[in-house]
Amino acid sequence: MSFNLTALLRENIRNLVPYSSARDEFKGEASVFLDANENAFGSPLPHDYNRYPDPLQHQVKHKLSSIKGVPAENMFLGNGSDEAIDILYRAFCTPKIDNVILVPPTYGMYEVSANINDVEVRKVNLTADYQLDLDGIAEALDTHTKLIFVCSPNNPTGNSINPLDIETLLVNFKGIVVVDEAYINYSKQKSFTYSLPEFPNLVVLQTLSKAWGLAALRLGLAFASKEIIAVFNKIKPPYNINQATQDLVLEALNNYEVVNEWIRETIKERETLVSQLDALQQVEKITPSDANFILVKLQDPRSLYDFLVDKGIIVRDRSKVALCDGCLRITVGTKLENERLINEIQEFYK
Repeated sequence: MSFNLTALLRENIRNLVPYSSARDEFKGEASVFLDANENAFGSPLPHDYNRYPDPLQHQVKHKLSSIKGVPAENMFLGNGSDEAIDILYRAFCTPKIDNVILVPPTYGMYEVSANINDVEVRKVNLTADYQLDLDGIAEALDTHTKLIFVCSPNNPTGNSINPLDIETLLVNFKGIVVVDEAYINYSKQKSFTYSLPEFPNLVVLQTLSKAWGLAALRLGLAFASKEIIAVFNKIKPPYNINQATQDLVLEALNNYEVVNEWIRETIKERETLVSQLDALQQVEKITPSDANFILVKLQDPRSLYDFLVDKGIIVRDRSKVALCDGCLRITVGTKLENERLINEIQEFYK
């Protein structure tokens, strides 16, 4: 049985006639726009934002295409990756009927979005070394399973998922496999975007919030077949990416050399931070990380967390998350921030 996108879609989405905006109906050059009921006088700002933005963000996608090596037609831009996650549920999962597979510990929005859309979640925990339990996933699947979410490098553990295991899912599962690569810039692992021509049921998520330092602009990326991207565009709001974000992202994308230097510095600082933490006898385990954070198992994590808060240092307590008992997740900061963190942890454990 081959992958059948049409059969996988919800019936209402198959039959949906999308909203046609003024900027969808007119394509080309003009000097007088009297079609969209905009304010013709401008904006009370130094830059005019009185006109609706490009609904499909062609300039941004073209620039991203040259950087990512993925054709613009295989790209969706969302208001953060969370918009793409929500659209996947709305496109493929019928509430109270269909289900999805999650592999904890993993990014929490997959489950939140499932709950918002009233879709059953089936959890198959990662193995003790934070890899996929393929047999467990196979047992959890049924004819109503539409999506499998895999975060790699994984949040909150930081490790990359074995790519051969992900390929096994893609080959054997006839629903959509979503590979979330929010932290791929920090990893030596090859992006699954290069596998898009091979797997029609693959969706790859990325973001400009991490390595690119644009978290405040909320721009997420989804890469998939042209057919799946067409579904995304059918469902999304007409103007989901505002013009200010598009302008600033275009400017930022010219500075990729700065971003690459930040990535190198982050990886260097990650190694230093791991080495310094590993020297503490109270640290029981540090999970090898391909991300810009590390998961650290240590003695009395909650008290340490509270101590650091009092010192103005905020980390993430993950000790109540599946398979993360006794763990704090620590983002790699600047050299000075990391030194301050280590000094305070050493002070706490004296």
